[in-house]
Amino acid sequence: MLLSIVVPCYNEQEALPFFYKEICRVAGEMKASHGADFEFIFVDDGSKDDTLSIARGLRRQDKRVRYISFSRNFGKEAGILAGLEAARGDYVAMMDADLQDPPALLPEMLDALLKEDYDCAATRRTTRKGEPPIRSFFARMFYKIINRMSDADIVDGARDYRLMRRRMVDAILALPEYNRFSKGIFGWVGFRTKWLEYVNVERVAGETKWSFWKLFRYSLEGIVAFSTAPLALASLMGIAFCALAFVMILFIIARTLLFGDPTSGWPSLVCIIFLCSGVQLFCMGVLGQYLAKTYMEVKRRPVYIVRETEADAEA
Repeated sequence: MLLSIVVPCYNEQEALPFFYKEICRVAGEMKASHGADFEFIFVDDGSKDDTLSIARGLRRQDKRVRYISFSRNFGKEAGILAGLEAARGDYVAMMDADLQDPPALLPEMLDALLKEDYDCAATRRTTRKGEPPIRSFFARMFYKIINRMSDADIVDGARDYRLMRRRMVDAILALPEYNRFSKGIFGWVGFRTKWLEYVNVERVAGETKWSFWKLFRYSLEGIVAFSTAPLALASLMGIAFCALAFVMILFIIARTLLFGDPTSGWPSLVCIIFLCSGVQLFCMGVLGQYLAKTYMEVKRRPVYIVRETEADAEA
C-alpha cells in the first residue's frame, strides 16, 4: 500500500525542514501500524527562495522524496494538479508545508478509508483563531454564498488537506478545465467523504502567501467556475429596471397631463442615470468574467510548465 503526499510549495524554505521531519515521524508510525509505504511529492511553484534547493537536498538523502519545479509561479491550483498527476499511490493526500495541516491526522484519515465505506477523508477547521476578523467574516460569507449559488458541496472551513482513494483522484484528473477551483471540484465529483474537525493551527514558520486581495480573487474564481447564478442575477436586474422604467414613464405622462411639465428635478435625473449606468457596467462585468473564463479555456494552454523534476536531475 503506497501513500502519496502532495505538498504545493511557494517560498517555504523556512517551513519545509519542519514539515519533512514531522511527516517522516508520522510515516514511520504508519509503516509500523498500517504497513504503509510513502512518497513525498514537493511541488515548487516557482519559488524565489531556496525551496527547490531544499527539495533537492531531501531527495539526495531520502529516495521517497520527489519534486516538481515549475518554470514560474502558476498558483496553488496548478501545484495541486501537478502533484495529483505525478502521484503513484493507492491513496493520495494533499497538505500544506506550513504544518497548518497536521500530519498527525493521517492515521485517522487512512482508517476512515480502510475500515469505513469512504472514498475520501477531508478536514475542516472549527475555529479561525489567528486570522484577522475581517478576513474570517468574508470567508464565512463566501461559503454561504457559493453553497446557495452552486450545486457543489463546499463545507465551511474546509481545507485542501484530504486523503483520497485512487478512484477519486482519477475522477478529479478526468476534469480537463484550465480555470480550476479544487474545493469545488472535490465537491462536484462526489464520492463519500468523512469530515474530520480540528482547531486551527498557526504556521510553524514563514508568512502566509494569501493576501486579502488574492483570497477575494480566488473566491470570484470559485463562484464563476461553479455557478451561473451571477448571469441570472444580471438578467433579473435588467428585467427589473425595464419594468421600473416603464412605470416611471407612465407616472411622468400622468403627471404631465394633470399638472403640466415642470423643468425641476434634474438632480434626481442625474442620480437615476448614474444608477442605471452602474447597473449596466455591473452586468457587463459579470458577462466579462464568464467570457474571460471561456477565452482561457478555448486557448487550451497548459495549466503549468515543468522546469525540473528529480528524474531530470538524476538523468
